[in-house]
Amino acid sequence: MLEKTYNPADVEGRLYDKWEKAGAFACDVSSSADPYVIMMPPPNVTGSLHMGHALTFTLQDILVRYNRMNGKDTLWQPGTDHAGIATQMVVERQLGEQNVTRHDLGREKFVEKVWEWKEKSGGTITNQLRRLGASPDWPRERFTMDDGLSAAVRKVFVKLHKDGLIYRDKRLVNWDPKLLTAISDLEVVQKEVKGHYWHFKYPIEGRDGEFITVATTRPETMLGDTGVAVHPDDERYQDLIGKYCILPIVGRRIKIVADEYADPEKGSGAVKITPAHDFNDFEVGKRAGLEKINILDDYARINDEAPEEYRGLDRFEARKLIVAKMDELGLLEKIEDTVHMVPYGDRSNVVIEPYLTDQWFVNAEVLAKPATEAVEDGRIRFVPKNWENTYFEWMRNIQPWCISRQLWWGHRIPAWFGPDGEFFVEETEEEAMAAAKAHYGKDVELTQETDVLDTWFSSGLWPYSTLGWPDKTPELAKYYPGDVLVTGFDIIFFWVARMIMMSMYFMDGKVPFRDVYIHALVRDEHGQKMSKSKGNVIDPLEIIDEYGCDALRFTLTALAAQGRDIKLAASRVEGYRNFATKLWNAARFAEMNECKPVDGFDPSKVKSVLGRWIVGKTVEAAKSVGTG
Repeated sequence: MLEKTYNPADVEGRLYDKWEKAGAFACDVSSSADPYVIMMPPPNVTGSLHMGHALTFTLQDILVRYNRMNGKDTLWQPGTDHAGIATQMVVERQLGEQNVTRHDLGREKFVEKVWEWKEKSGGTITNQLRRLGASPDWPRERFTMDDGLSAAVRKVFVKLHKDGLIYRDKRLVNWDPKLLTAISDLEVVQKEVKGHYWHFKYPIEGRDGEFITVATTRPETMLGDTGVAVHPDDERYQDLIGKYCILPIVGRRIKIVADEYADPEKGSGAVKITPAHDFNDFEVGKRAGLEKINILDDYARINDEAPEEYRGLDRFEARKLIVAKMDELGLLEKIEDTVHMVPYGDRSNVVIEPYLTDQWFVNAEVLAKPATEAVEDGRIRFVPKNWENTYFEWMRNIQPWCISRQLWWGHRIPAWFGPDGEFFVEETEEEAMAAAKAHYGKDVELTQETDVLDTWFSSGLWPYSTLGWPDKTPELAKYYPGDVLVTGFDIIFFWVARMIMMSMYFMDGKVPFRDVYIHALVRDEHGQKMSKSKGNVIDPLEIIDEYGCDALRFTLTALAAQGRDIKLAASRVEGYRNFATKLWNAARFAEMNECKPVDGFDPSKVKSVLGRWIVGKTVEAAKSVGTG
């Protein structure tokens, strides 16, 4: 007999344990049933369950359970991501509490510490997913740095390099001067900041008393200026195009070039060009053949390329001195107050610098072409369809993908450098040694690249590396491609697109999934984005403790079905908890009145009017669910 009072904590935990121990979530590769496959977006191993997780995993679980109950051989592939920067920072903080740095330990011992942390604390997020009621095939759980996936990563890297699609180059990256690594666009937060436009006058060469005025929010970068751009149709500067001006303080001749990047309607219409410290300027400089002069070191201090009095200064200290010097020289025309967007590292909370460094890149343009065509011709479908435009916009303007990170935790790049800087890309050190011997004609000492790969590189292989690739396994044959990917819009570029590109290249042009379902965001009850700083974060685990996971899942699903961002309040969850209580009471009432399953029951033979009505409503509900 069911308990008189519905207690979600007792019921949900007990049933979940029973299901998991019985293997109710397992797929069966030997089954003749049609497969249904969802690849779980691997949460960071450092993570804790938040409302975004609760929504995306609930939606996936609904699809998985529905298809499982319809007799399909269902694989919901679980796993976690090694989360390079996030995990390294967690362990570094723990070491910091003991007044120890990773440099005190050295690379090898530090990485051992990270693995120790992972074994001890890395299961937090997966245990929380169990509390949510998620039903993936847990014995198949993978980690993006387990042995099998690491081997797949090395094979992919080497293959792409040998195919000419991975290369080493000196380009601008988002540089974090606190973490001392390049970071991805996803890890950069644009903050609105009150600042200034400093209008500087640059003397025109050979024309006494004539100047060209430029404006900047970053005066320190002028030390690296190598040009000034004006619009080719701007009549004010027609006679100056191709001429030179003199960079104040430094004394360098810099060319005045014509480029459509300059907007005649903004300020003076002339723009200072610093190719080594601005992404737009880098492109202008490339078109105009301008020199790239890096004036910062890894810590964002002024380096030896600058005049001596600024060397070693922090960038913001140098800014003050440069403005004062320009004023002293009579070359500071005016200062305007402004509010502008400044890039910050989402973890370090320091201002990010566009920085010119040697990095490893993927020629994403080649990979993007078939991946774009797959969505254009309908082999992959975005739901809602409007998200295809977001995908196309990025894919059709794709840039080289910087895949190297200056970290210790992650997939170390399989490249080894010889004594003269020549590098050898192979899956193992032994193969690299053999390649080096063939190159030099003798055995030489090699040093492995210290950089690791961007975490999105390994997670981009998720749809097939988790199934045993590069081996031709029964799982790969049956469960690739998957059916649907459920995710948020914020990682369309960073994960969805890269999975499609990497999968199609290594899986003979086959797409990794047929549908991409982009779900809404979960906001607070007023429609505001949840954030710790606002104090409006709703913890799903606290909600589950109070109302049960079924109530939370029902709430999120009901609100997500409306197609708009979810405005969540605890009172809404309470309402669905009350609904769950009514279902419990109805089931208990039926049990008390000895309503039981009848062996051999055939609904088509029900004769009573009320019975036929119930059967009809049941069929209607089943059809409605099946057709959407």
